[in-house]
Amino acid sequence: MSDRDEINDEFAEQGRAVYEALLARTGEGAPQPRLEPTRRALDLLGDPQRAYPIIQLAGTNGKTSTSRMIEGILRGYGLRTGLFTSPHLVSFNERIVVDGEPISNETLVRNWEDIQPYLNMVDLELEEAGEPTLTFFEVLTVLGFAVFADAPVDVAVVEVGMGGEWDSTNVADAAIAVFTPIDLDHTNRLGSTIAEIARTKSGIIKPAATVVTAAQHPDAMAQLKNAAELSEAPIVVQDVDFALTSDVVAVGGQVISVRGRAGEYTDLYLPLYGDHQGQNAALAVATVETFLGNGLQRLSTDPLTEGLTEVESPGRLQLVGIEPTVLVDAAHNPHGARSLEAALGKYFDFREIVFVLGVLGDKDAEGILEVLAPLAARIHLTASTSTRSVPVDELTDRARARIDPRLLHSFDSLEDAVFEAREWANEGESRLVVVTGSVVLAGEVVVMAEDNGWKK
Repeated sequence: MSDRDEINDEFAEQGRAVYEALLARTGEGAPQPRLEPTRRALDLLGDPQRAYPIIQLAGTNGKTSTSRMIEGILRGYGLRTGLFTSPHLVSFNERIVVDGEPISNETLVRNWEDIQPYLNMVDLELEEAGEPTLTFFEVLTVLGFAVFADAPVDVAVVEVGMGGEWDSTNVADAAIAVFTPIDLDHTNRLGSTIAEIARTKSGIIKPAATVVTAAQHPDAMAQLKNAAELSEAPIVVQDVDFALTSDVVAVGGQVISVRGRAGEYTDLYLPLYGDHQGQNAALAVATVETFLGNGLQRLSTDPLTEGLTEVESPGRLQLVGIEPTVLVDAAHNPHGARSLEAALGKYFDFREIVFVLGVLGDKDAEGILEVLAPLAARIHLTASTSTRSVPVDELTDRARARIDPRLLHSFDSLEDAVFEAREWANEGESRLVVVTGSVVLAGEVVVMAEDNGWKK
C-alpha cells in the first residue's frame, strides 16, 4: 500500500467519524425553528457565508435537480462553484460539492477540525441558556459555508433544508431567491395549507434580492408576490417572463427549448426524464440569466449546452438495472408522485409496473399510493433502514384502507421486496420495477444495484 493510499484510508475513517458526530445531534426530521445559533457560530468563524454570492432555492419538489442545473451552467462559464443540497442519496459528502465534485474526506475532516471549537462554544452557550444544542442541519450548514469559503468558490448554490424562514441556511443573504413548485409537505411543521407553507418558504426573500419562481398554485404565488413586494425585490415568474416552449422525448432524456428572459434557446439536450425536469431546466436558465446579467444578457451557447448536457440527478428516475429494468425515483410526496406518474406514461413503454414503496413517518403515504395505484400491477410495501420509516405493518394497514388489497404485498426486508419484484418482472414481458417513496429507500437500492451488478 502506498503512502497516499494510507492517507486516503485514514481520512475515510475520520470522515466517517465526522458523520457519526453529526448523527449524534438532533436529526433533520426535527429541526429547530431558529436562526440565532447558526448565525452565532458563523459570526465566530468570521461570517464565511459573506465571502461569495449565494443563489438560494426553496420549494417542495425539484430543488435538488434545479440546483444541479444552475450549478452546472455556472460551472460551464468557468466559475468555481459550491453546491449545498440535502439529503444525500448514498454518501454524506454528496451534500457539499465544490466545482462539480463532492468534497473529499480530507476536505471534510480539515474543515471539521477548523469549525469544531466554535461549535463547542455555541453548544456551551446554548446549554447555559437552557436551549437545545446545535442540530445536525445547523452544524451541516456551518460546515458547508466554511468549506465554500475555504475553497474558495465564486458562487454558491444553496438548497434550503426545510421551509425557508427559519431554516438554518437562511442566515445567508442570497442575491437570488429561487422557488420551485410549492405544494403540501411537512405539514406538521410548515402549515396545513399551500398558502401557509408558501409564507414560510418566502422567508428566504431578502431586501435587494431578485426572486425567480416556477409557476405556482395561486395561493403560493400570492404569498411570494407579497413577500417580494415587502422586500422591494423584483420577481421573475415562469410562463410570464420565461417559459419551457417545447420538450421532445429523446434517447436517454429529452430535447427542450426555452424562452428565457434574454433570448430563445432551442434544441437543448437534457439527459433527464420527465416533463418536470424540462420545467426545472427553464427555471435554471432564467436564474443563471438573472445572476450573470440581471436578465438582460443572452446566455452563451457552449456553457449552457455543456451545463445541461452533463447534468445528473441521482435518484430521480434513475436507471439502476436492466433485464429487468429497474428505476429509482425519490418521490416522497403526492406532488412528486404525480410527476413520476406523468414521466412513466410519456418516457417509458411498459405494460405492467411493480412499485417497491417505503415512506418516512412524516410523509403522506396515502396520497402517494392513491397516485401510483392506478398504474400498478403490484405494490411491494417495505421500509428502509431509517428509524423514521413507517413500519411495514402500519404502512400495509394504511394502504389497505385506501387501495385494492389485491395489489399489496408486504416485506419486512427491502432486499426481499426488491428481489421478488425483479423476479416477477423477469417472469413476464414488458414489466418494469420502480422503487420510490423515500430518498433513503432510493439510496439503499442504488447501492444494492451497484453491488449486485444489475446494469451489467
